[in-house]
Amino acid sequence: EGYRRVKIKIKPGWDVRICESIRTAYPHLLLQADANGAYTMADGDHLRQLDAFSLLMLEQVFPPYDLLDHSRLQETIKTPLCLDESITSATTARQALELKSCRIVNIKVGRVGGIVEARRIHDLCEAENIPVWCGGMLESGVGRAHNVHLAALPNFVFPHDISASRRYYREDIVEPPFDITENGMISVPDGPGIGVEVLEDRIQKATHRHQVFKPA
Repeated sequence: EGYRRVKIKIKPGWDVRICESIRTAYPHLLLQADANGAYTMADGDHLRQLDAFSLLMLEQVFPPYDLLDHSRLQETIKTPLCLDESITSATTARQALELKSCRIVNIKVGRVGGIVEARRIHDLCEAENIPVWCGGMLESGVGRAHNVHLAALPNFVFPHDISASRRYYREDIVEPPFDITENGMISVPDGPGIGVEVLEDRIQKATHRHQVFKPA
């Protein structure tokens, strides 16, 4: 379907051998590994073995709060470190960049609180020559539209976690739904607003609970 990159999840006991197997079978594949904070600095020597496999990046090695150990590891590992869960705002992004905790940042619109803060993080990283990419959180077409627009900004240089609507949902809540081309691309919608039409009837169809909040 045109995908250009593969991301695998790693953890202690499931890392070096699986990366070696994939790299042996696919020597030219764009491959990155995501640890989801599964390691500690005590694993540093072991993690440096991953340098042998030409990974595109190594994502979120330590828990989100541990910017300092990410910085220490990045000093001693050739593979670029990417921060994901650690980046919750432009403030945390600035702290990570000042500590040199990573060489790449994953921006997730939903995690950082919206498109405005996501743009701030993009601009901050661009000013510091830190490339970024757009992560996904199983968004509906509304969130996916924001992701696609964001990912069109100039400092988004890596393949993203954005795919066709049909990969996640039988039917999306927007029209037209997002699709992926044979060469792995998604078109940026050019309609008014976020570029797609929200289908209220499909939202109602998918609604399991409805609650109205009013001022006290």
